[in-house]
Amino acid sequence: MPDSETVPLGMPAVATDGDRDVLLAAPRGYCAGVDRAVITVEKALDLYGAPVYVRKQIVHNKHVVHGLEERGAVFVEELGEVPAGATVVFSAHGVSPTVHAEATERGLKTIDATCPLVTKVHHEAKRFAKEDYQILLIGHEGHEEVEGTAGEAPDHITLVQGPADVDDLEFADGTKLSWLSQTTLSVDETMETVDRLRAKFPQLEDPPSDDICYATQNRQLAVKEIARTSDLVIVVGSANSSNSVRLVEVALEAGAGSAYRVDDVSEIEDAWLEGVESVGVTSGASVPDDLVEGVLTFLTERGYPTATAVHTAEESLIFALPPELRKDLRAAGA
Repeated sequence: MPDSETVPLGMPAVATDGDRDVLLAAPRGYCAGVDRAVITVEKALDLYGAPVYVRKQIVHNKHVVHGLEERGAVFVEELGEVPAGATVVFSAHGVSPTVHAEATERGLKTIDATCPLVTKVHHEAKRFAKEDYQILLIGHEGHEEVEGTAGEAPDHITLVQGPADVDDLEFADGTKLSWLSQTTLSVDETMETVDRLRAKFPQLEDPPSDDICYATQNRQLAVKEIARTSDLVIVVGSANSSNSVRLVEVALEAGAGSAYRVDDVSEIEDAWLEGVESVGVTSGASVPDDLVEGVLTFLTERGYPTATAVHTAEESLIFALPPELRKDLRAAGA
């Protein structure tokens, strides 16, 4: 059993019957890639002034996006919405080469906040394509990260959304095959898909390292630990956050009595707590911790004790800011 420690919430718990508990997953919340992306937009606003344009949501969390909008960030779906010559930040999920080319053609100043772990997958896609592999990309259709990766080698990539897709795949004898994955998927489901692929295509080659990011894996392991003994698991995260949605699924698979995703405390329903003695709390990789604190305060106000943090991993990874931004910061003496 992982070590536990009491986490002060800044608010005393009210009296309880002694049988209740609140388990707080650790790690949770911001990962290094999200932290880098958000700071990139903040630094760009400080350095260049508003507006700074951002293609797509910088990270998949509506509260983070709204906070940056209040500071002067303008979020757009496509580069055609960005005035010629303006500054635009690419989101943490990455973009395809065609987006980079369009930005160059329109004379936009670009800052690429793509998570380095996503960039690694892009490099793997280009390498496999150069060696004439057909790449089976495990991921969700329409997700920005999948679109960016697929754009690196569109003629070599086939999207596989899950184990059920495998039976319909056909390739000529002798075809070289490899697989890559979206970084925010369920580890268990991804490996189930890989196992199905390998059973059908024994020649399938693995990427040089696991594509699912360390933070996604760590948060899934943490929610599994707390879910085993939780009547209810609350996952803080936005609906378009793939890793947050996966945490709900993982919690249920690990034995939680029920599990719900909420953007913030306002979405919790009191009915969820009926008959619930043990509550697990976690958050997706793009969620600031103040949103989790709001959930914990909500629980103490309803008679639950101070949360106990359940540690399953330590995270110390930090990514440097995008080089184009660092260069301008140095030039400005910032």
